[in-house]
Amino acid sequence: MRSSLTLEFGPLVKARFVERPNRFVVQCKLEHSEEMVTAHLADPGRLKELLVPGALLYLRRAQSKTRKTKWSVILVQAQGSVLVSLQSTLVNHLAAAALQEKAVAALAQWDLVRAEFAHGNSRFDFLLASAKGEKLLLEVKSCTLVNEGMAMFPDAVTARGARHLKELAQHQSGGIYRGAVMFVVQRSDAQAFRPAAHIDPHFAEALSIASRSGVQVLAYNCRVDETGITWGQKLPVHLG
Repeated sequence: MRSSLTLEFGPLVKARFVERPNRFVVQCKLEHSEEMVTAHLADPGRLKELLVPGALLYLRRAQSKTRKTKWSVILVQAQGSVLVSLQSTLVNHLAAAALQEKAVAALAQWDLVRAEFAHGNSRFDFLLASAKGEKLLLEVKSCTLVNEGMAMFPDAVTARGARHLKELAQHQSGGIYRGAVMFVVQRSDAQAFRPAAHIDPHFAEALSIASRSGVQVLAYNCRVDETGITWGQKLPVHLG
């Protein structure tokens, strides 16, 4: 029986990565027929460590017959045969299920009120509330970069991500809202998390400042196989 914290992929087809003409499209060759096809890529990250020539991809046929790309990239196989989910928006659905099931111990006292909460000039992934009437703004980030067990975010400079952290810190200091950010690693080989300061020092600094201001910093990995992705374990967070 599948866990309520599992999202199933449906039928997948194997392909080999050839090239990435732009952030949202890849060219690949179907393994069973050698046919060259174009597939949509939902993860806009750099992904240079994953999308290497010949990398094994898992594709799903698009349900819409009017879509330009007939395939979507769901998984890529990293070194060591680790499967990595390449659907950046999927983590919000998985995080919502985890929050509802109280699978995030640090946030178990908070109830999920709504997703996509607009406040000021920003839109936060989730608004949570406690029984005491307190409110918490939660941002969720998809992470795919792992090196020797260490998950890192981001894999490319993200001014938007740094801005979100600064706003969370401001709200935390303002006293009306609390703040939290949760990094969801879409692979099973992560043993700890740290910001990728060597890629985006400004984001790393913003995360450190947010943490010092009281914003909770959480990280979880996931179990991924050819059938689906399942909420995993809490990871130690290293900000130093």
